[in-house]
Amino acid sequence: MQQREPSASESYFWPSVWAIGLHVLVFALLFVSFAMTPELPPSKPIVQATLYQLKSKSQATTQTNQKIAGEAKKTASRQTEVEQLEQKKVEQEAVKAAEQKKADAAQKAEEAREAAEAKKAEEAAKTAEAKKAAEAKKAEEAKKAAEKQQADIAKKKAEDEAKKKAEDEAKKQAAEEAKKQAAEDAKKKAAEEAKKKAAEDAKKKAAAEDAKKKAAEEAKKKAAADAQKKKAQEAARKAAEDKKAQALAELLSDTTERQQALADEQGDQVAGDFDDLIRMRAAEGWARPPSARKGMTVVLQVSMLPDGTITNVSVLRSSGDGPFDSSAVAAMKNIGRLTEMQGMKPSDFNRYRSFKMTFTPEDLAL
Repeated sequence: MQQREPSASESYFWPSVWAIGLHVLVFALLFVSFAMTPELPPSKPIVQATLYQLKSKSQATTQTNQKIAGEAKKTASRQTEVEQLEQKKVEQEAVKAAEQKKADAAQKAEEAREAAEAKKAEEAAKTAEAKKAAEAKKAEEAKKAAEKQQADIAKKKAEDEAKKKAEDEAKKQAAEEAKKQAAEDAKKKAAEEAKKKAAEDAKKKAAAEDAKKKAAEEAKKKAAADAQKKKAQEAARKAAEDKKAQALAELLSDTTERQQALADEQGDQVAGDFDDLIRMRAAEGWARPPSARKGMTVVLQVSMLPDGTITNVSVLRSSGDGPFDSSAVAAMKNIGRLTEMQGMKPSDFNRYRSFKMTFTPEDLAL
């Protein structure tokens, strides 16, 4: 707040007060000094008569002189009284002057006090007016601040409402877009599901056709295997009958060489039949790998017991394709046991105790 500069009257107020107070103090001291002054003793006659008694004078002269001395004494007494009266008058005038000075000083002090009080009252009035003006200004500023605050609150409220409305609109639009997107996603998902279902149905249909085809092939293979098995059984039966016939021939034969030649011929025929049987059983248990191609060849080393059980299968010479080699080994192991081998003579079975088998995709009915 800007400070108000004092006026000329205000600038000389306090020096005037100090000057008046100083004069009042001086007059008071003078009055006190006059009041405390002690009374002076009566003044003595100024004129003193000196009587010289002369021896040579007469009595009349002496009386005259005495009379003159008495007159002089009276005159001196009257003069002393006059001087005392004058002195008293002077003292009374001094007291009166001191009292007048005191009264004047008191009056001036009272006037100064009244002036000071009037000045003080004027300053108080000015201060009150300034305070009132400041309070009025402050009230006006507070009113303006309150109005501004109300305006700010109203503005903020309007902005908040507008913002809330915009947010609600944005949420509503987002919800509609989300709903629309969800519908599109559901539609797309339904299309994908339908497509996927169609693909699965086609796959199932293809799998069913493949299974049907495979079943037909299996049936065909099984029929061929059954025929081969029947052929092998027939060969085994024939071999048994031949064996019996050979035994009978040996009993009836004239020479051992003829019997041996007949046995060798029958053994070769039986071996050929069992080789075909082994190949047929291997083809039944073979699973064609994707890498199998025509012209591939793998040589396996196979071990078998006299009862027809295959105990070991290993790759003796690879085809260069690992999956095909493994499929050939698995096909031989899947045979398990050939019960048809149980009726063979030990001399005929010796070639199957550990033998080599050569496989190609053509041999396995690619």
